[in-house]
Amino acid sequence: MAAGKKNRKQRKELARQLQSANPGLEVVHPRAAGIDVGNGAHYVSVRPEQDPEPVRRFECFTADLHRMADWLEACEVETVAMQSTGVYWIPLYEILEERGFEVYLVNARHTKNLPGRKSDVQESQWLLKLHTHGLLNNSFQPTAEIRAVRTYWRQRAEHVRGASTSVQRMQKVLTQMNVQLANVISDLSGLTGQTIVRAILAGERDPRKLAELSHPQIRANREEIAKSLEGNWRLELLFVLKQEMEMYDTYQRKIAECDRELQALLRQFADSVGLSAPGSVSTEQPKPSKAKKAKRVQGNAPAFNLNSELQRISGVDLTGIDGVNVMVAQTIISEVGLDMSRWKTEAHFASWLGLCPDNRVSGDKVLGRGTRRVINRAAMALRMAASTLIRSRSYLGALLKYGREYIDKGMQYHEERNRLQQLQQLKKKAAKLGLQIVEAQPA
Repeated sequence: MAAGKKNRKQRKELARQLQSANPGLEVVHPRAAGIDVGNGAHYVSVRPEQDPEPVRRFECFTADLHRMADWLEACEVETVAMQSTGVYWIPLYEILEERGFEVYLVNARHTKNLPGRKSDVQESQWLLKLHTHGLLNNSFQPTAEIRAVRTYWRQRAEHVRGASTSVQRMQKVLTQMNVQLANVISDLSGLTGQTIVRAILAGERDPRKLAELSHPQIRANREEIAKSLEGNWRLELLFVLKQEMEMYDTYQRKIAECDRELQALLRQFADSVGLSAPGSVSTEQPKPSKAKKAKRVQGNAPAFNLNSELQRISGVDLTGIDGVNVMVAQTIISEVGLDMSRWKTEAHFASWLGLCPDNRVSGDKVLGRGTRRVINRAAMALRMAASTLIRSRSYLGALLKYGREYIDKGMQYHEERNRLQQLQQLKKKAAKLGLQIVEAQPA
C-alpha cells in the first residue's frame, strides 16, 4: 500500500514503530541517555537493555538531580543529550558534568520530532535515539572558569544598561523643565553634568552659580551654560529627577561590586593558567609605533587595569587589533574562552558566530541571502568593533573603506617574521655589548 493512501491510524502506528525500531543506522554512542528538560520535572530515557524501566521521571530538586545521576551511573551511561530549554538545563548540566558524564547540549531546532502530538516520554526517547546514532551536534560551552567570568560580565552589562536608561530619563525630565543642559554638554553622566544636576537637587537654582560648576575644558562658555539652565522648577519633575539620580547611583555601586568580583576572579584565573610553557615563543609585545595613537579608554570600562589582566590570562594583547578595545576583548574572552581548538578552522568559528553567509538555495535558485539569525554576544561585539574601523587610519580601515581584498599570509609567514624580529633585537643588544651574532648555517 502506498504511503499516501495510509489512513491516520496507520500513520500513527508507523510513527510508533519508527520510535522503537532500529532504523539501521550505525550506533555511535551505545551507552547514551536522552533527557527532556522541563520546569517541574525531567524525563530521562535509556536503552531498554540497560534497565527494565528505561524511562523515568525525576523532579527538579537538587536531591532528585543527584538521584538521576546515580541512576545513570547504575545504567553505565557515559553520554547524555538534552535540549537547551530556557535556563532549566543549567543546574542539571552542572551536576552531570561534575559527575563525569559527557553532556550534549543540543539545539531544539535540531531535534524536531515526528509530526503529530508528542509527550515528554516520547521526546526523551527521540533524543536518545538521535544521540545513540550520532545525529546530534553538541553546542559550545566554555569551561566552568570562563562561565563564571561570563556571569559577572553579563550582570555588569545589565547594570551599565540600567545606568544609561537612568541618564536618559534624567535628560527627559530636564527637557520637560526646559533646562537645556544636554544641548551644551556632550554627556550628562560626565563630571560637569553630574555636578550641576546634583547641585540642582541640593537646592541651587541660580543659573550663573550652576554654570560656574562646569569643567574648564567644556567647549561652551559659562554664559551659554547659564542660559541653558533657566527653566521651570516643577516639584513633581524634581522628584522624578531625584529618584533617577538615586537609581543611577545604585547602578554605579552595583557595577563597582561586579568589578571587584571580576578582578578577584581574573587574578585567580591568571595564576592557574599562566602565560606560556617553558621554552615557548616569547609573548612579549612589540612597542607600539609613534604613529599609532593609544586607544581611548571607554567611560564604562572597569576601574582596574582590565587589559593587563586579560593579557596575563591570554598571553597576548587583544587590544593591539584595530577596532578591538578592552571592552570588546573582555566580551570575546568571556563568551568564547581561551581554547580556540574547539573549532577546526576559522570558517567553523565564523559559522558559529553567525557571521558567515547563509544563502538559501533551492533548485539552483537563491531564495534569500544573508547570515543566520543567531544571538551571540561575541558576534555583536565584533560587529561593533568592525563599525569603528571605517573611520580608522589603519589597514583594516582601508579594507572596509576602499574595498581592498584581505590576503591571509599564513602562519609560516608570521612565525618567520617573529623570528626575524627577535634576531634583530638580539643583534642590537649584542652590538651594545661589543659582540656580534653569527647565524648558524643549516645542516
